[in-house]
Amino acid sequence: MKCLVLAAGYATRLYPLTENFPKPLLEVNGKRILNWLLEDVDKIETVDEHIIVSNHKFVDQFEEWKSHCGLRHPIRIIDDGSTENANRLGAVMDIAFAVKQLRIEDDLLVLAGDNLLDFSLEGFVKYFYKKSSTCVMRHYEPELTKLQRTGVAVLDAEDKIVRMEEKPKEPPSNWAVPPFYIYKEKDLKKIQEGINTGCNTDAPGSFISWLCGQCDIYAYEMPGQRYDIGDLKSYQTVQETFQKHP
Repeated sequence: MKCLVLAAGYATRLYPLTENFPKPLLEVNGKRILNWLLEDVDKIETVDEHIIVSNHKFVDQFEEWKSHCGLRHPIRIIDDGSTENANRLGAVMDIAFAVKQLRIEDDLLVLAGDNLLDFSLEGFVKYFYKKSSTCVMRHYEPELTKLQRTGVAVLDAEDKIVRMEEKPKEPPSNWAVPPFYIYKEKDLKKIQEGINTGCNTDAPGSFISWLCGQCDIYAYEMPGQRYDIGDLKSYQTVQETFQKHP
């Protein structure tokens, strides 16, 4: 299994902090966001490589981070060629770019590089092998406005996604799906087909929404909290949270 981190965004809502610095390399309680994520993944025996998708503006900073990050598995940094927010590829296109560029023929753990978790991803990986199918993570979200800004899934009794909607005006359930996925190798080959059908390439959940109509996808219930660092206020909140409960 490979681990792919989506880190090619421009984080305009965090300016001026991220105007000339990539969000995944910001520090939370003395450690970079990317290290919080990958130091956990690095302990999972079935993961044998980390891949970071950067934009052209920040690729050198990720290469510098790579030189002293201390992870045991090999790391590859790839440049998606975008230079500013206006010409960014979007999450789905970045996954497709990495798969094609690196000729990935393996199961793929995909992580958003601007999120923090207070639990290990090892349970998610074990769930994936148990189901032997593409999987997503899910958590119960009571707030309507938050459901309207994310993917929302409807599940059957076996946790299989019956249908999923990306950023629905009228959410069909309270199961929110954050950008953490594990794709079976065979399903990676369907990404370009999904793009060709017109799925929103900027929102990673839009491809999952399309894919659940093509194959079985299961949703793992998160055993803890996820912290999405989207703006200055949320960054301050997560700083305070991790300082109190490191």
